[in-house]
Amino acid sequence: MTKVEISFKHLPTTAVSDATGGHTNLRSDIKPLADHFKLAGRAVTVRLPDGENGAVLEAIRAANEGDILVIDAKGNTNRAVAGDFVISLAKGIGVQGFVVDGVIRDIAAIRELDFPVFSLGTTVAAGNKNGGGKVNIPISIGGVTVHPGDYIIGDVDGVVVVPQEDAERIVMAAEAKLEKDEVRAQEAHVNGKESILAYLDKVLTSSETERS
Repeated sequence: MTKVEISFKHLPTTAVSDATGGHTNLRSDIKPLADHFKLAGRAVTVRLPDGENGAVLEAIRAANEGDILVIDAKGNTNRAVAGDFVISLAKGIGVQGFVVDGVIRDIAAIRELDFPVFSLGTTVAAGNKNGGGKVNIPISIGGVTVHPGDYIIGDVDGVVVVPQEDAERIVMAAEAKLEKDEVRAQEAHVNGKESILAYLDKVLTSSETERS
């Protein structure tokens, strides 16, 4: 695991989003199947034809340990891109998690595997395997373009994409934002209600000055 990946592991998505300007957040309907799921790693991208899932196996075979499968399933909520067996294969070779613009199935078994999946939800129907999918090409998922090797950071608040060429800068900006937030919290709460009111007055006065 690289230094950048370790840093992203310890950063909340909110700080990463602030550092990117909020321009690479996936749509909020792509959610983790469990609140404790956390992702931070490199993307192996998958583009699936509507209702297909065959290329997911190809992507698992191509992945390195710690990679995250990012799957453009065209928002299809009728057929699953994977079930518990496919998820068990991915987990067994060290894939870190799935981010899916689509649905999965066998949710109870996947939760037992404790494998991070972020998706639009679940379905009972299996996907087709008629071919036509592509692996490790640029895709669009959740309203954001993802290239192979981009960084994916996900937690209970959502998923953020960080272009690989921007990763070090975004880590530094996100860490600086957390430090700034800590200073702000200490200032606002140091003397209870008195310091909270003083903080609010300062912010409101500053806002009024900016508008005048």
